[in-house]
Amino acid sequence: MNAMSATNDEGAVVRAAVLPAVGAPLEITEIELPPPGPGQVRVRLAAAGVCHSDLSLADGTMRVPVPAVLGHEGAGTVVAVGPEVTHVAVGDGVVLNWAPSCGRCHACGLGEVWLCANALTGAGDVYAKRVSDGADLHPGLNVAAFAEETVVSADCVLPVPDGVPLTDAALLGCAVLTGYGAVHHSAKVRPGETVAVFGVGGVGLATLQSARIAGAERLIAVDVSPAKEELARSAGATDFVVASENTAREIRGLTGKQGVDVAVECVGRAVTIRAAWDSTRRGGRTTVVGIGGKDQQVTFNALEIFHWGRTLSGCVYGNSNPARDLPVLAGLVRAGELDLGALVTERIALEGVAGAFENMVAGKGGRALVVF
Repeated sequence: MNAMSATNDEGAVVRAAVLPAVGAPLEITEIELPPPGPGQVRVRLAAAGVCHSDLSLADGTMRVPVPAVLGHEGAGTVVAVGPEVTHVAVGDGVVLNWAPSCGRCHACGLGEVWLCANALTGAGDVYAKRVSDGADLHPGLNVAAFAEETVVSADCVLPVPDGVPLTDAALLGCAVLTGYGAVHHSAKVRPGETVAVFGVGGVGLATLQSARIAGAERLIAVDVSPAKEELARSAGATDFVVASENTAREIRGLTGKQGVDVAVECVGRAVTIRAAWDSTRRGGRTTVVGIGGKDQQVTFNALEIFHWGRTLSGCVYGNSNPARDLPVLAGLVRAGELDLGALVTERIALEGVAGAFENMVAGKGGRALVVF
């Protein structure tokens, strides 16, 4: 019997962080997982990153059926497989893919798998029960990674690439794919360009590293917290600006009054999106990665859109295809160019997720990583 779970013919009993209701505190409690059915696998988590999207689900910015087990950035080991599963086996290390593409919808037909219309259809399903009262539980963003073990569709797992430690591999499931994709797929940063990154959290740090790898000549990090300067510079930033109402002016001052070629916004606030836009040169590109609420209204006038000739684009999951991009990222890790461990500023137990949420709200640290 595994020390982390009790197993029987009905599945497994494990500890998990349950969101009982939107806006309510997380509860660490036991849940009962069913055995994996056709096309499903059970994964014992090695680690799970605490992402701002989890906080957005918890506070109601994004919708989630409740009660739910959150967590979508994780990696672990397959401990059981259901019928009809062929691409992974018991004992395999896997990265969780919270947004698997169906391959059938219009977006998938265009090759834009990150916009798959059916990627989150399983998030509304019941996947487990709370032991204390038998309540049905939903998997936040499909995979419910804030648990010692989880049961997911086999489409939601990808083999961990060779040369990537299992714990670090958790970061590939969201932060790194998003930051790398924002640079390489959305903004398409070219060698010698100048780049500003707004928000030095987990995704922001991955974006900084990816822009450095892409050959950015000048890399300006922006954050409300002066304490994050050292963290930003360790990820490749050449300059650091403390966010204020003068942010765009400061960035233009650092770039010969021209502005940067590319700005990547990783916060999801109207004022930050507007500052990122204002920081780019004429003809520059602004990519918005951060997820904001419906109340965050960004305004532009018609004349400035014409005059500046800038491009403003959204970016979902880094516009990435995990099956294509994970081997590329693994190559960068093996070559020593991408440092996954440098994204992590705190390693915590499952009980520490609530505190990690509080640190996000306060703007502290980079990525918190739950290590099981």
